[in-house]
Amino acid sequence: NYVYALQEIPLFRMLGNSVVVSLSVMACQLVTSVLTAYALIRWDFPGKKLVYGLLTLTWLVPFQAIMVPNYVQVNAWGLKGNPLAIILPYLASAFACISMYQSFNSFPRALLDAARLEGRSELRTLFCIVLPNMKSTIASLGILLFINSWNEYMWPMLVVNGQESAPIQIGLKSFLGSDTNSWGSLMAATTISCIPILVLYLFMQKRIVNSFMKWGIK
Repeated sequence: NYVYALQEIPLFRMLGNSVVVSLSVMACQLVTSVLTAYALIRWDFPGKKLVYGLLTLTWLVPFQAIMVPNYVQVNAWGLKGNPLAIILPYLASAFACISMYQSFNSFPRALLDAARLEGRSELRTLFCIVLPNMKSTIASLGILLFINSWNEYMWPMLVVNGQESAPIQIGLKSFLGSDTNSWGSLMAATTISCIPILVLYLFMQKRIVNSFMKWGIK
């Protein structure tokens, strides 16, 4: 079963695609959510509550509702079959922005005011004061974003061309057909595909458990 699985699909190439896409999506969503959350807690401006309300509303919109416009736009840019087509619609996440805002909102304002009195710029305050104290929260959110991107199936299925640019979830589906299902090879390929997540879990076990507890409660 393992030999057949490796012969049937470029398994390790697909694993590499999934790792690259998941890490890219995680990094982009963390950057956009951190900047959004910091802006919302740092400055009071007209329409601030409206912006937060719109973020909350967009979180309630399922991705299937905007899948067709995204697909049309990706085709218009000529990115169909390119890994960028998978990444671009997920550059920002309403869930990540709201979660990061809730965490940043509890950050002591006195430290931010002290940094301003010392003449620090806003970006320096963010990178030197806020982020070092919030690294546990950011790491927990990053783990959840990575796993969500890793498990994504529907959107990559629409925009990839061929197995060379496909993530591992598309490769696993190829063992299931309308006539016959190769269950043994599917289980073998699934076992191999679990290795990156298993390694991630072994190295960050406590943070993963804490992240599911923390964000699950929220």
